[in-house]
Amino acid sequence: MLQELLVVAGSVLTLFLLMSVGYIFGKKGFLSENTLSQMSKLLLTAVIPATMIDVFQVERSPEVDGQLLASLLALAGTYALYTVLSIPLFRREGEQTRGVLRCSSIYGNVGFMGLPLIQSVMGNGAAMTAAMTLVVFNVMTFTHGAATIGGRGAFSAKKAVLNPGVIGFVVAVGLYLLDFRLPAPVGSAVGYLGSLNTPLAMVVIGGQMADANLAAAIQDRRLYLASAIKLIGLPVLTALALLPFRLDPVIYVTLVILAGCPTAGINSLFAQSMGRDAGLAARQLTLSTLLCILTLPLAAALARALAG
Repeated sequence: MLQELLVVAGSVLTLFLLMSVGYIFGKKGFLSENTLSQMSKLLLTAVIPATMIDVFQVERSPEVDGQLLASLLALAGTYALYTVLSIPLFRREGEQTRGVLRCSSIYGNVGFMGLPLIQSVMGNGAAMTAAMTLVVFNVMTFTHGAATIGGRGAFSAKKAVLNPGVIGFVVAVGLYLLDFRLPAPVGSAVGYLGSLNTPLAMVVIGGQMADANLAAAIQDRRLYLASAIKLIGLPVLTALALLPFRLDPVIYVTLVILAGCPTAGINSLFAQSMGRDAGLAARQLTLSTLLCILTLPLAAALARALAG
């Protein structure tokens, strides 16, 4: 177990070193808010969909079909459990902060951080499950997440379906189901574009953290509670909830690790666009991202130990 712990810790540390590049450039003023926004858009609309298509360029088989179905059912069940259990959280908080803290406690950075981490630790075989997670995450955030932060009027079924993550996944799965391989030049281009995901996403996260008020984040006890729920509570809950179903170990470990990813950046975007406390969301993102270097290796070790 110690060896596995060190492997995951090394992968997380590698991601943090990449993030430090974005952080330093952000502090130096080389990465403006507009530049980070453009880089994020590139990631969401081109790089992540390309990554999905690339990892699904495998030969179709009953085994892979079964893994995809098992991943989907497990994800639907765990996210349903998260949303129910989040209802009593932070009830004493005001309207400006309650929804932000709730969503920060259950929606993690499965795209920018989770997918690169899974590819680094588990390999491309687990990346298909990670891609499935990203789709369920997109649907849930644009429906339950938006409504939790902004009220029922912010609910958007259209955005839940018509977003780059879901569209990229549909294309990827469509090609997989048809057992269609992209022509070599196209496949290489898609692969090269997808390979940008890890370094570019980490630089963007580091740049975003450079703008956050770290001192205020460290002093806010509410953020430690939200981080504890997100980084410790959710992976433990996921590990225990999925254990009786005896999933494939790769799927099981992948879902537990993804459950322990730090708070997602989309919470900050929702808070800002819906007139809620965007600063609080940004500070929570920063604190949980810093703390995850300690918790993610432990979540992975727990998952591997329980998976046998």
